[in-house]
Amino acid sequence: MQPFPPSQPTTLADLVFVSFSGKVFAVHRLTGEPVWRWAAPKGGRSPVVLMPDLDRIIVCCQGYTWALDARTGQELWFQPFHGEGVGIPMLASMRQAGNSPVAAAAVAAQHAAAVAAAAAAGAAAAAG
Repeated sequence: MQPFPPSQPTTLADLVFVSFSGKVFAVHRLTGEPVWRWAAPKGGRSPVVLMPDLDRIIVCCQGYTWALDARTGQELWFQPFHGEGVGIPMLASMRQAGNSPVAAAAVAAQHAAAVAAAAAAGAAAAAG
């Protein structure tokens, strides 16, 4: 995972996820500015399938599966599915980000916290 220094506060609602050639990118939805980049340590430069799952991105590449923290790109877990082969991955979750009021509340709370942190940083800079 390679983080990029954000130029503005970023919440999950601010991110769009892009994948290709064994890599996943989070970019700011308004500016296109990269927020983080992750490269699959296994599976080469193969196509990557993504599934949002609240605060995680589930990633499949060549039969390997990872969970990434959606906000930071940090790897949370890895499942190699040894001996199961490869094919066209299909991902599903009962906690899809767009279908959950819990997700909406979490995104709203993160946004409020990011705005408050930015305001506090601005106030500290003005006072200092």
